[in-house]
Amino acid sequence: MKSVFIAFNQANTERVEYMLDTLGIRGFTWWNDVTGRGSVDGEPRMGTHTWPEMNSALLTIVPDEVVPELLHRIKKLDEINKEVGIRAFVWNVEASV
Repeated sequence: MKSVFIAFNQANTERVEYMLDTLGIRGFTWWNDVTGRGSVDGEPRMGTHTWPEMNSALLTIVPDEVVPELLHRIKKLDEINKEVGIRAFVWNVEASV
């Protein structure tokens, strides 16, 4: 099992939901109104007058074999519109109950 954390501009909300649905990813935890700035060249998303856009983030636990396709789709979505932005990070899940 893998833990996948996805941070994305809220403009991608419907696309991310669709991605989860089409991959059969049912379980996740979703946070709205997440602030931050990309580590390479992303503009800040702070919900302020100067930087009004906002991010959301989600965490899902998926079987190992789902990860490559999920990351492929996330990369493809990011390439469509780099200014909007989406990133994913993967960790091993040691145990769960």
